[in-house]
Amino acid sequence: MAGDLFAKEQRVAERAEDVLAAEKDSVPRAEMEAILDGYKKLLRQSKKLMRISDRSEAELNRVAKALDEKNAVLEELSIKLSKYLSPQIYQSIFSGEREVTITTERKKLTVFFADIKDFTSTTEDMQPEDLTALLNHYLTEMSQIALRYGATIDKYIGDAMLLFFGDPETKGVREDARLCVAMALEMQERMEDLTEDWQNQGYERPFRMRIGINTGFCNVGNFGSDARMDYTIIGGEVNLAARLEGVSIPGGITLSQETYALVKDLVATEELEPITVKGIRRPVTPYRVLGRSRKSIANAQVIRATNDGFRLFADLEKLDNAARKVAAKELKAALKKLEPKGL
Repeated sequence: MAGDLFAKEQRVAERAEDVLAAEKDSVPRAEMEAILDGYKKLLRQSKKLMRISDRSEAELNRVAKALDEKNAVLEELSIKLSKYLSPQIYQSIFSGEREVTITTERKKLTVFFADIKDFTSTTEDMQPEDLTALLNHYLTEMSQIALRYGATIDKYIGDAMLLFFGDPETKGVREDARLCVAMALEMQERMEDLTEDWQNQGYERPFRMRIGINTGFCNVGNFGSDARMDYTIIGGEVNLAARLEGVSIPGGITLSQETYALVKDLVATEELEPITVKGIRRPVTPYRVLGRSRKSIANAQVIRATNDGFRLFADLEKLDNAARKVAAKELKAALKKLEPKGL
């Protein structure tokens, strides 16, 4: 490359040599030879510098390629690592907002605990492959709903899930509690759909989920050692959420009084007998969720109706005007088919 770049200069030097050879007596030879030698020396140095530059550019290109390859590997590893962390924690760590040190805070959180009623007896006759597929399907469906509402997924404990609202991101104690209850309602509604799907696949005893929700002060942060730590929550209020799940009916949601006070306009409830919980000095009054409140239903953006042989679901927030026109047309056609025969 350097030779091509200095081809013109090389020709000038050669021409000057030819002139000196032909005009031995008509030019100041000593001065011209000195100039020519200087020019040729400068030309040699320029070529040498260019060769060094070419080698440096090649080395830089090699280093840049190696860095790109390493970045691709690191990106792939970080994506894999993100599967083991709640998205909020993963983002806060990799953005530098959160230090990976053993540290905790005391915060008011809304804690969600859920598990499958009679999981062992329900699955004892299932093959391991079927159980794995069914359990992963269930956890995937519930996790997708949880992430959509902004829940922090703490951990999966077999068939159980521990989630919470309020850290590392919060919308305020009241809104966190309302998001948690709205999430729980959607989860149980989704479980109704999944139950029908699972029965159609041949599962005789589909999963039935129970949910407990409590709002209170917890210790949240990194627990463990310098070598291995876990971002989680601890405290009596966490135990209470698990206890509320235990008194919940299959397919049901049970709230603590603290959570109920924040969401009572969203749900219709039934007050239950007070219970005692280890680590909680006060008696706890549970509230069983009977369904959405009339006001909540009136303001809801979801249309849902189920009956034997009939199921209707529409999420209005996901339907633009064009999609709503299509849906309305489909419903009108369905209404004609639903008209009782003989009338």
